[in-house]
Amino acid sequence: MVVDVVVVGAGLSGLRAAVEVHRAGLTCVVLEAMDRVGGKVLSVDAAPALDGQGEGSRRKVVDLGAAWINDTSQSEMFALANRFKLDLIEQRIAGRYLRQERDGGVVQYPLGFGEDIEDPQVIGVYQMIKHLSESWLGPDAKAFDSVTFRALAEANFPDNQAVGEAADFLAGALLGVGADEISALFMIEHTKSGTGLENMASDLPDGGQYLRVRQGAQSFATGLEKLLPRGTVHLKSPVTKITQNLDGGCITTTDKGSIFHSKKVIMSLPTPLHNTVIFDPPLPGARQELAERTALGYHAKVVLVFASPWWREARLSGVMESTTTGPIAFTRDTCSEEDGQYSITCFMVGERGREWSDLSAAEREEQVLEHFYEVFRGALPEDDLPRPVNVIEKEWTKDPWIRGGPTPVMPPDLFDTTAGAALYVPFRDVHFVGAEMADVWRGYMEGAVRSGISGAEEVIGRLQNVGLGLDHEIHSRL
Repeated sequence: MVVDVVVVGAGLSGLRAAVEVHRAGLTCVVLEAMDRVGGKVLSVDAAPALDGQGEGSRRKVVDLGAAWINDTSQSEMFALANRFKLDLIEQRIAGRYLRQERDGGVVQYPLGFGEDIEDPQVIGVYQMIKHLSESWLGPDAKAFDSVTFRALAEANFPDNQAVGEAADFLAGALLGVGADEISALFMIEHTKSGTGLENMASDLPDGGQYLRVRQGAQSFATGLEKLLPRGTVHLKSPVTKITQNLDGGCITTTDKGSIFHSKKVIMSLPTPLHNTVIFDPPLPGARQELAERTALGYHAKVVLVFASPWWREARLSGVMESTTTGPIAFTRDTCSEEDGQYSITCFMVGERGREWSDLSAAEREEQVLEHFYEVFRGALPEDDLPRPVNVIEKEWTKDPWIRGGPTPVMPPDLFDTTAGAALYVPFRDVHFVGAEMADVWRGYMEGAVRSGISGAEEVIGRLQNVGLGLDHEIHSRL
């Protein structure tokens, strides 16, 4: 098959790039390894066995991957929500929030980032990240890239165990890793891309968790797919090899031996997955270093579906946070009242999540429920708390085509190097997109679609220059 552009991966970046390529009048195919579109965006039935889920009723869904957007700084996602006529649910913020302390005790606190924090040094860690993410680092960037985020926090606020725990909680919540696994510069730049730590942690307007999609966030992916000509997206078609011809153009091969000839390839796989594809010629040294040294964190969800929103009736928000040895790092209310879908989503992240992941499926569920009720009974000791009618688990690390999330991270001495800069550079006729490459909301759905747009524009611009004889000249300089 011969097309202008082959897109590898049908996540939001790849699909958005394909839509842009199609709009430019170019032909393309999208090759996706999985049996669905969406990548790390996945919506499933909340509880198929419940009454009201029969034929003719509205589907009750929960999101097992990316779920939230906002209507201000995430303009691309909000525009897609409007285009696809999706119903948006404001994240519920009413009610008391719960935090489990190191000793196992549970404290209740009102809405507000950091409202529950009393340790001035822990507050100082948050203020430090806020200040650095708003500052021009200039020549100091390399120094920040040479140390881990945890080391930076502990150097500024020494001899306080809570400081390291706070750094770990932030790195885990945002990136699924420990604070000792990422460079301080990477954390600073990631926070900057999300318009600041307070917005990234916020469930309020402008925040990273302000709006959810009633129909499920995977509706963004299925909506984008429908904008493409029928047959554009090829599912169950993992790419195994990309060959670049000396005189330009690419040959892309799938595991079943299907061959696609194109002028350009847009690669939307996360950088750590580039080693699943054979490149001929091989990737340049800097980009190969990226593929080998970037990593995907541990980010899993367990959705507890209930027959009624009992926590709301008890004036609780459904939010809990914990830095103890229990598996749950934090939770969110993920109900859709109009559909009678009542759920709380639990997040397992970082090292605690990895340890929990080693258990059997039955043991994992048992530990989540035990930890969940331990915290909520701390606020409602006299109540007989209802049990869930369904428990839905998604471990992205165990998905062979995803292998973790939410976005690739960089260890020290990588971000501010030639290899780090190579993230944005095409390799001859192969161009790269993905949420990890976004300057705004890196690692989020917004970042994914923005990267898809910019990557497609880059490819379209190069192809339009072919008639002027400039395309090969440009490649020879890269």
